[in-house]
Formats: sequence, structure tokens, C-alpha cells
Amino acid sequence: MKIGLISDTHIPDRLSLLPENVIKAFEGVDLILHAGDVTDYEVIEKLEKIAPVLAVEGNMDRRFGRVDLPKSRIIKAENQKIGILHGDGRVRGDMEQLAYKAMEMGVNILISGHTHIPHAEKIKDIILINPGSPTVPRSGERTVATLEINSDKVEIEFVKV
Repeated sequence: MKIGLISDTHIPDRLSLLPENVIKAFEGVDLILHAGDVTDYEVIEKLEKIAPVLAVEGNMDRRFGRVDLPKSRIIKAENQKIGILHGDGRVRGDMEQLAYKAMEMGVNILISGHTHIPHAEKIKDIILINPGSPTVPRSGERTVATLEINSDKVEIEFVKV
């Protein structure tokens, strides 16, 4: 199963349109997970033309009040249990805190956003992934990611958009 990972799109408050390279990066994915700060439901509608989308609420979604989403989700893909949440100022990039959150959720992969910085790390038996931001990067490059799961094999690829 191939999953597209995206977060912190901030459309239209920071950028008017989702970059077309995001669409290209997600060609052939089976599912897209959005880790919050969508800020406009049109982003989800555009992504749903590629594959089904599951999204969670980010701190800016609450501020703009444009999107009504759950704060977190848990899904199963192949043999993996995946959690999705946005993150907030208290756990801003703190991987250990995110690992504890993953343990609380009972997941072995946690997708988060908020920092706008692409990052993947394994702590204990938990894989933590932040796809970065395709519109407002803090790392200098606009990114999304793909997660490919084949039974117990997990591969992560960051894609510059």
C-alpha cells in the first residue's frame, strides 16, 4: 500500500493554491493522510481526486474555522497501525513527546505536522514522520512524503514539490 503524506498546506491563508507538483508526487497512491492545518476544505477536495483523504485538525484550522475535522485518527494499513495528529506548540518537534503520544494511541507509526520541517525517526519501535509543508516550509524546501507499506516493510520517501 502506498500512502501520500501531507501537512500544513495553509491554503489560502499562506498560499492561494496547492502546488501542482503535490498532485504529481501523489500519483499512484492508495490513500492520502493530511496531518492538519488544511485551513480550507477545497484542499481535501482537490486531493480526493487522486485518492481518498483522511485529515486531522491543526491549530490553524481552529483559528480560521473553515474545516471541521477530528483532532486525531488511527487507521490500519497492511500490518501497521498508523496514528495521525497535528501536534502543537508544546510538542513542537519534540520526538520523544511524539513517541509517547504514539504509545498512548497504540500505534507503531505516527504522522504529525505543525513544525513544517520534514523529518523521519524511529524511537523504540515507533516510526515518527512529519512530511513538512508543501507551501510554507521552515526547512527551505517545500515537501510532502510517501509511505510505502508491504507487510512488515516500511519505506518513507520525502518529495520536493
